[in-house]
Amino acid sequence: MNDDGNGEDDRPADGEGDPELAWETLGARTVYTCEGFDVVNEDVQFPDDTVGAYDYVVEGESVVVLPFTREGDVVIIDEWRHPVQRVNRGLPAGGLEPEDDDPEDAVARELEEETGYEPGTVEHLTTVEPSNGIADTVFHYFVARDCTPTGAQNLDYNEDIRVDTTTFEALVEAARADELLDGRTMLGVLCYELVENR
Repeated sequence: MNDDGNGEDDRPADGEGDPELAWETLGARTVYTCEGFDVVNEDVQFPDDTVGAYDYVVEGESVVVLPFTREGDVVIIDEWRHPVQRVNRGLPAGGLEPEDDDPEDAVARELEEETGYEPGTVEHLTTVEPSNGIADTVFHYFVARDCTPTGAQNLDYNEDIRVDTTTFEALVEAARADELLDGRTMLGVLCYELVENR
């Protein structure tokens, strides 16, 4: 697991600041804003000194939780995903709030809001940038253990979620069978399987 015990990611920043590859931002403007994300347009100068435009989505950081009950089952959610017009089976997740000093601060809140479960212990699993060619999205993955249904589910107005439990082995089998379509969930399940069996 890639952390120093407090949820902080200690991996090197892949080539960060490499002057041979870095683009320089000459100007930036937000061209579209909606609930959940912004679209930013930048004027950039490429390493060969040519100038062009680049658009990307500003979404920010989120936590994705792999929650295990005391019995060892995984708490999962079935949620309507409008862009793909279907219900996806997935892991609870949610965005960081301004008051969160650390991604771990968001885990219990987001887990309870979406599922009604409260975690016992929480451990950082990994941090990824799932679409860094078009968005600044960051997913912080956490494993929550000894989760109990003692909280109160508090869904946003645009969330339609059914809570269920399954075995971790069933999620791995769904991944093998090409039936686990939610990308966040696929990554979390496979990362945990890799870490646990290395």
